[in-house]
Amino acid sequence: MSRKLNRQSFGSPGNAGNLPGRSEVDQLLLDWVPNERLRLHMYQLGGLLRAWAERQNLDEHEVWLWEAAGLLHDADWEQWPDDHCARIIDWGESAGWDPELLHAIASHGPLHFGVEPVNELDHLIYALDELSGFVHAVSLVRPEGYAGMQVKSVKKKLKDKSFAAQVNRAEITDAAERAGHSLDELIRFIIEVQPTVALPGS
Repeated sequence: MSRKLNRQSFGSPGNAGNLPGRSEVDQLLLDWVPNERLRLHMYQLGGLLRAWAERQNLDEHEVWLWEAAGLLHDADWEQWPDDHCARIIDWGESAGWDPELLHAIASHGPLHFGVEPVNELDHLIYALDELSGFVHAVSLVRPEGYAGMQVKSVKKKLKDKSFAAQVNRAEITDAAERAGHSLDELIRFIIEVQPTVALPGS
C-alpha cells in the first residue's frame, strides 16, 4: 500500500509556533507506542535533533521543535502501519500544531511519503532517522555497546548487507547527501550523543 501523502504543506499558518508540551508528547507515545524498542528509537532521534539544534545555538522553543519532531516521527507506525505518517499528521493538524513541526515529521521519509525536505530540520530528521537505528543495532552486537565504537566499524557494517538487512542503505546515503553532511560526520555525532538518551523513567 502506498503511503504517499500527496501534498507538501500541512497545518494552518495561523498555528505557527504552537507546539505540544513535553508531557503531552510523552503521554501520546505511551498510548500509541507500546513497543519500548520503537519508543526508544523515537527518544533517541529526538535527543539527537535536540543536541544538533543546541549546537546551532537555537532558542529553547526551536530546540523543542526539533526534539518534538524526532519524538513524534514514528508515533503511528506500530498501531497503524498502513497509515504511517498520515495518522500523526492528521492528529497534529486537529490539535493545531505548528506547520513546521508537521512538515518535519512528514519529511522523515521522502521516498515513502513523497514530501521533500525544505529546511535544515527536515534534512536532519531524514539524515539521522535510519542511521540512528543502524548505529543502535551495531551497539547491540558489541559487548561494550557504544563504548569505543569507531566510525569505520559502523561503515563496515553498512557494507555488510546481511546485517540489519531491513535498513535501506541507499536511503541513508541519499539523506546524508541531501543534508550536505558526510556519513562520517553524522555517524560520529550519533556515537557521541545517542548513548546519553534513554526512555523517560529508565
